[in-house]
Amino acid sequence: MGGAVFSGLGACLLALTAGCRSPATPPVPATATVSAFQSKIQHIVFIIKENRTFDHYFGTFPGADGVTSGTISTGERVPLARAQDRMAHDIGHQWVDVRRAMDDGKMDRFDLVSRAAERNGEFLSMTQFLASDGPNYWSYAQHFALGDHMFSSMAGPSFPNHLYTVAAQAGDAIGLPDSPHWGCDAEPEVRVEVMDPQGNITHEYPCFDFPTLADSLETTGISWRYYSPEHGREGYIWSALDAIQHIRRTSLWTEHVVPYSQFAADARAGGLPAVSWLIPAFDVSEHPSVINFDGTTLNVSVCEGENWTVQQINAIMQGPDWATTAIVLTWDDFGGFYDHVPPPAADRFGFGPRVPLIVISPYAKQGVVSHTIYEFASVLRLIERRYDLAPLGPRDAAANDLLEMFDFNQAPAPPLIRPLRSCS
Repeated sequence: MGGAVFSGLGACLLALTAGCRSPATPPVPATATVSAFQSKIQHIVFIIKENRTFDHYFGTFPGADGVTSGTISTGERVPLARAQDRMAHDIGHQWVDVRRAMDDGKMDRFDLVSRAAERNGEFLSMTQFLASDGPNYWSYAQHFALGDHMFSSMAGPSFPNHLYTVAAQAGDAIGLPDSPHWGCDAEPEVRVEVMDPQGNITHEYPCFDFPTLADSLETTGISWRYYSPEHGREGYIWSALDAIQHIRRTSLWTEHVVPYSQFAADARAGGLPAVSWLIPAFDVSEHPSVINFDGTTLNVSVCEGENWTVQQINAIMQGPDWATTAIVLTWDDFGGFYDHVPPPAADRFGFGPRVPLIVISPYAKQGVVSHTIYEFASVLRLIERRYDLAPLGPRDAAANDLLEMFDFNQAPAPPLIRPLRSCS
């Protein structure tokens, strides 16, 4: 493995100083680095999978800040058991669960998240995959750049975290809409919890109207597309722009939000825009199994989810745009699973526990683990750097921008075409 990368508050976080804060003004990359980035990268692809922590997926990765055991609420330290490819049910990862699990930075109550112990006394939250359980993800991490201090932006569940991936905020939402339909497509009576600056919680319709990075791109004439499951398809709930009224209810939606199944063909044909968001359908999302409102069960396989991701990345690498593309792969929230690193303090909403981060590009540093603090707004800041866009707000303005995970002087890495696995 190559050398580790440190910047920002990495040393502070590695010392597990829970009171650390993101820098008010993050380090500005050298002009030459930004210039090289702007000249060599023409496509940025932001892939967002579901509900896994860093220790859960990469806790045994060489050179990374990972562990194979964790402390629970009794004070006992327990080994992280081998994780299941398919879980029988989901476990708690709502606003209350994440705060209970983090326990003011002690990270010792993951056993108390809801439904964590419903497996013959074993804690589903205290589990971990090994290299053989996600060999293609490990191969990407070994050949390109892995980040081990990427935090979910919101200490909460999917709905607000997905909003951070497009807007560096969530309109003060902290929970999930109380319906299988989210965003501006929700029924009139649907509500989501919203928290004001004084900590008061109200229940509001989950359709907001704040600026997004898509607006910044549109205003400056930069091409963009949001690939996601269509209305009526499992996983449509994660189509974050559905919750932005001025996009969902205008031609921006019909012109730029397209089926996720179209992505691979666009990539192979050289038809990707400058910026792409890519959201999977539920069955390939890696979200632990859930019971639907209608009583049916969605039993999701991590293996099948990894295969889907590999198909999308293979399509990029086999297409004409690989030489000028940067892929950012991450997961949206902790899903209830254990992680040992206390998030640095941010604002009243975040950060949540660490999630995996892999940067894949001909110019991604090869075999490097970055210990720099990142969040979803870091990806937005990277895009803003590339296209000279102003920050949307305090989060992306303060975020480290991922540029130190690149080396624009190295010989470009060739494509790494990975085989699909046989899944049970």
